[in-house]
Amino acid sequence: MNAPHRPAGKAPMDDVTLYGPASWEGPPRRYGPVARVAVLSDIHANIPAFEAVLAEPDVAAAGLVVLCGDLTWGPQPQETYELIAALGDRVLCVRGNADRFAAGIGISGERAATPRQAWIAAQHSPEAMAFLARVPFGVVVEIDGLGPVHFCHGSPRSDHELVTPGTPPERFAQLSAALDARVLVTGHSHLQFDRAVAGLRSVNPGSVGLPYHTGEPGTAYWALLGPDVRLRTTRYDAAEAVARAHLAADPEAERYAATLMEPPTPERIVEDAEDRIFVN
Repeated sequence: MNAPHRPAGKAPMDDVTLYGPASWEGPPRRYGPVARVAVLSDIHANIPAFEAVLAEPDVAAAGLVVLCGDLTWGPQPQETYELIAALGDRVLCVRGNADRFAAGIGISGERAATPRQAWIAAQHSPEAMAFLARVPFGVVVEIDGLGPVHFCHGSPRSDHELVTPGTPPERFAQLSAALDARVLVTGHSHLQFDRAVAGLRSVNPGSVGLPYHTGEPGTAYWALLGPDVRLRTTRYDAAEAVARAHLAADPEAERYAATLMEPPTPERIVEDAEDRIFVN
């Protein structure tokens, strides 16, 4: 999700294109049981933040690392792919809207509407693009103390639906109606929270690479699951992340830096997200 620009109003559901599982996917694959799962989301190719979180002892010791989408769409997408590949079988990824969009431009020939869209796609090797095209829409992991946990990026019905601490119980019940799990973990909103709603538990680990928060710049957000949910933060060098964006010649380096250093507040994001609901 990008920093908000308020629209005239939200579109009715009938007018929204949903981006759910790809044609080659069946039901989400199931994994586990696992004692501990580290959950990282919305890395947005911020290598200093990603490396700092991966270095956390609890992440290194976790049985699985789940990356909850939007791995790419930032200054260092190829390096991000290489770090993910190095994790091997310890990592499970789910597809974010940014990952879908990058693969659409790089593989399916969708038109890039801006210079940065073209630039992002060009930063991926063929192997990285092939990887993005294979990332599934969602996974389910059996975690000690929590039972089956469903992981996706936006919501179980679309990778670009926003779930926030302000999502009304009625909409949450609708988007989670098909779940075979009591815990839903999503990303996309870049907000960290743990909330009981509509008889389920709604968790967002927050964003590693581009959080919306009121904390100090250089704070990466993530979560440790099992036997309960622990919301965590890690400090990293935000100035280095900004420098790398400029060094990479990211066409939107200035906007990226501004969002890292002066992010929109969670209150503003919740208001905007609940007004728009679906944001690519």
